[in-house]
Amino acid sequence: MPRYLLLLVLGLCAMNITACGYQFRVQGAGPTIGGAPETGAKRSHAPRLAILPISNSTYEPNFEIKLANYLRREFSAGAGAEIVGPSAGADLYLSGQIMQILLPTLSFDQTTTFESRVEMLVSVRIEDAKTKRLVWSQVAKGTSEFFLTQDLQFNRVLQNRALEQAGRFVAEDLAGRFLLFLDTGELDKMLKRPVKAEALPGGNAPPEPVR
Repeated sequence: MPRYLLLLVLGLCAMNITACGYQFRVQGAGPTIGGAPETGAKRSHAPRLAILPISNSTYEPNFEIKLANYLRREFSAGAGAEIVGPSAGADLYLSGQIMQILLPTLSFDQTTTFESRVEMLVSVRIEDAKTKRLVWSQVAKGTSEFFLTQDLQFNRVLQNRALEQAGRFVAEDLAGRFLLFLDTGELDKMLKRPVKAEALPGGNAPPEPVR
């Protein structure tokens, strides 16, 4: 069949389908630009988060100051929170602890170590500023490898860089987890729960007052 006759037949078929009332529809949401549509709960405003001083239980002096700065930067940029000072009307307080820093050897021979790794373990907790109730707690681990040379001073520089990298990994990981906590509406659920009287350790109720 000539090509122009084939096109004519197809056109007539399309006209007949339309005339008979047939319609083609796409079920569900259409394609979106930038990824899938958001499914999490909408937040009315970004929570105001104050990051309190971090405690340090390791041999690395003053690293808690660097970690606090990493947390402020990451939570401000990627966690959906507004970072404020402790006395600036915060909704939430974040506190934390550097629990452990290890330096396991990765590559060595009988006399020389060639490669090592920083392993950092950090715990954080977030409390409601009004009720002091715990609403979120996490433990995160950050690691970073570094090579060693014959220069001991330069090795310390390399180790410090690995420490900083591990600290940034921890802060980035925690910020991502908190953003998910916000987007799923879990924070709002925690804040809306009624405050209950805390039981004594072991699950026993407080004793009756002596009359």
